[in-house]
Amino acid sequence: MRLSLLLASLLIVPAAHAQSEPVADAAGLQQRLQAIDADPATAGTAAYERLQARQALASLATVRSNQRASALQVAQWRVETAEIAASTERSRRELVELERQRSQLLVEASRQDAVRARQEAERLRIQAQIQAEEAARLRLAAEEEGAARQQAETVLQGVASGEAAKLRAARQREAELKRREAELLRSLEP
Repeated sequence: MRLSLLLASLLIVPAAHAQSEPVADAAGLQQRLQAIDADPATAGTAAYERLQARQALASLATVRSNQRASALQVAQWRVETAEIAASTERSRRELVELERQRSQLLVEASRQDAVRARQEAERLRIQAQIQAEEAARLRLAAEEEGAARQQAETVLQGVASGEAAKLRAARQREAELKRREAELLRSLEP
């Protein structure tokens, strides 16, 4: 009798151990599935895969003991599939967010480039205006010098040879001003 009880207990212990192991595995799979649900980054993702994993875990309770190992394997695959799908969806969302941020940065960089271009255009416009005003001033000075030269020529016609030297100096000055004006106008040409 003791021998038969001992034999029966030896057969039951491994069977009970074998049943407790899949239950522990099923509980671990259930926890992994709950971790996906609890994570805010993956909570709304991979709904179909999570449903399949829940169904596979639920079927573990109803399968026969000889089918338990294969049902547990299927449940494990379903949970892994749900984890991978949730992780993939989270990565896809992060990628979309990074693309959105990149687009915003590109728009901001373009806006800043446009602002710099407008500032440079304004600086060049002001510089051109200053140069044009300087050219006009030099032209006016040259015209005044020309008028003074003509007046001096009229006066010099009646003056002695010493005054002729002054006339030559005035002509040299006029030539110098014209040369400057020509140089300035050449520098203003685009």
